Amino acid sequence: MSQTKDDHPILNPDFLKTIPTSPGVYQMINRAGKVIYVGKVLDLRKRLASYARLQGAVSSKTGIMVSRIAGVETILTRTEKEALILEASLIKQHRPKYNVILRDDKNYPLIKVTVSETWPRLMVTRRKSKDRARYFGPFSSSGAMWATIRLLHSLFPLRRCKGVEVEKRARPCLNFQMKQCLAPCVGKADSELYQEMVRDILLVLEGRNRELSHKLKAKMGLAVADLRFEEAALYRDQLAALEETLEKQVVAGEGDLELDTFGFVRQGPAVALAIITVRHGRVLGRQVFFLAEPVGEDAEILAESIKRFYEEADFIPREVLFPFLPDDHQLLAEFLSERKDQKVVFKVPVRGDKTRLLDMAQANARQVFAERDRKEKSWEALAADLAGTLHLTRRPDHIECLDISNISGQQAVGSLVCFEKGEKSGGRYRHYKIRTVAGPDDYRMMAEVLERRLTRGKAEDDLPDLLILDGGKGQLNVAVNVVRNLALQERVDLVGIAKERGEEGEKLYRPGRKNPILLARHSPPLLFLMRIRDESHRYGVTFHRKLRHKTAFTSELDSIPGVGPARKKNLLSHFGSLANLKKAATADIAAVPGINHVLARAIHDFFRETG
Repeated sequence: MSQTKDDHPILNPDFLKTIPTSPGVYQMINRAGKVIYVGKVLDLRKRLASYARLQGAVSSKTGIMVSRIAGVETILTRTEKEALILEASLIKQHRPKYNVILRDDKNYPLIKVTVSETWPRLMVTRRKSKDRARYFGPFSSSGAMWATIRLLHSLFPLRRCKGVEVEKRARPCLNFQMKQCLAPCVGKADSELYQEMVRDILLVLEGRNRELSHKLKAKMGLAVADLRFEEAALYRDQLAALEETLEKQVVAGEGDLELDTFGFVRQGPAVALAIITVRHGRVLGRQVFFLAEPVGEDAEILAESIKRFYEEADFIPREVLFPFLPDDHQLLAEFLSERKDQKVVFKVPVRGDKTRLLDMAQANARQVFAERDRKEKSWEALAADLAGTLHLTRRPDHIECLDISNISGQQAVGSLVCFEKGEKSGGRYRHYKIRTVAGPDDYRMMAEVLERRLTRGKAEDDLPDLLILDGGKGQLNVAVNVVRNLALQERVDLVGIAKERGEEGEKLYRPGRKNPILLARHSPPLLFLMRIRDESHRYGVTFHRKLRHKTAFTSELDSIPGVGPARKKNLLSHFGSLANLKKAATADIAAVPGINHVLARAIHDFFRETG
């Protein structure tokens, strides 16, 4: 329904008169009651009035946003800095659609050092948690990350076993024999020496390699002076490995240079960002982000990107370089300075080494567009090949694949994976627990999952262009019936993919076609479909394994109110088995630490009642 100036909450002059000309935060809310944009401003009335002029301008992203606003909420603050802090909190809470949210195209890995553990470990992770560990990265090159980890393992043999606490062992593992672990599990490791190695690892990951190099040279000198030649040789080897790493790093300036450089490139409505990180005079890495259609002018977008980038950063540099100054740059610099507890300077370099760093950041930002263009052209060719080979009615930009997994009908799960324009779309992956089918009946299970997925998709106008079924004609026929019952024949293409024995290889089945489509083993369309099918297998097997693990560690004790994981562990440790516990008297159960007489009586009665 079209809106008039009088019925729009922002465009109504009476509404604007109620808004004060003071600092604050405004929240744009759509008809569903969801916050779609959060902003902070020095003058609330002036900013909201600026949106009034965009009525009907639906050609721009901002105009589209304005057309979807059903309400506005404002929060007054005493200063613009307070508004800045509140804005960040509200964006984190609501994740509004039209605010800049820095998401990388890939979920790049991080290196994690578990410094809060008694015997810390070096790990690879893709998710940062609030667990007091130190995180470094993300690493856009997995090769560079693993090279760093190999270097650190060779220099500093920390434990590699899993678990927060070290489990005591009768003898050390193979890593100790290979001199790649100090074996704290058998009491061979010196705690002080171990913690010093952890500190040295942090020096490397923080980019303070030269500081570590001087430290190792001093240690080697002391070892030689004390005639500890074997220890001196160890320091010599560590130094050699460290120097080799230093030679490979790009020198960006003086040894104390500490800065981030933002590259910002716009192509049409899209923006690409690249952030080059320099620590202790050396380039440590880069991060890139793609913003499809950000709201606002370039200086506003850059300002919002800076807020998002540093709001949870472990480290803020002393200096940040830009191709142009962001909106509210003085306020932003002051805000970051307070967080760092040291002055942070924003600069637009015009000469010297720092202009070369800015050129590098700009080149990396341009490369984001070049890489996306390359992927888009590659996908267009593959999509056309798929559509022609399978005789599809539309280009398969949105593909989903369903796999059913169960063990003799038990713990049945439907696993649905999604690919968009040839790339995994992990946020759209789904697991479906089977609700209505008992016993091993893959066809009925598949029918249930398809009905649930496609019914919801039809209601929300969220349907795949191509739906792949893991299986042959039987599975395809099930899907054909579901699609026909929901009147979606014209909206969803179907294909079954069956792994056949012998020389024929994979077979592709399409509705209305008697014989399967056979493609060459190395055909790009076939390899792509197999990749999607294998991803659905992986996703299903991983979830199924978790279900089996959960079931294996579930006992009758979990059904007794008041018996949690700790008491369950104490009971089983005390009696040795569930069978012994079932035979125990109330007094014996009450003797277990953490079990009072009332709970002991409840446990005793539970087993008597259940037999």
